[in-house]
Amino acid sequence: MSVSHITTHILDTGAGRPAAGVAVVLYQNDGGTWRHLADSTTDADGRAKDLGPEQLEPGHYKLNFATGDYYAGLQTATFFPEVDLVFEVTGPEHYHVPLLLSPFAYSTYRGS
Repeated sequence: MSVSHITTHILDTGAGRPAAGVAVVLYQNDGGTWRHLADSTTDADGRAKDLGPEQLEPGHYKLNFATGDYYAGLQTATFFPEVDLVFEVTGPEHYHVPLLLSPFAYSTYRGS
């Protein structure tokens, strides 16, 4: 299987481990409407490598992470029931969009 144009990795920084089993959805902004492209779930290493095609057109995209369901499964309260990360694809290079997560905070960056 080839790796998709966009991948993600979730680290549960509060627990000090990868966040396995988190549902992730990729959307594309199509004239102001978010169009669903792909679904995935993070593996045991907290990675989702199958989020859509090998190549995407330039434009705005969004990753939606079901963080509330993840923390509910751990019986842990969280302030963020979901996290949306919106970013821009400008070319053919690979885009890795990690999420650093804890029950009451998150951050992200452009990975490699």
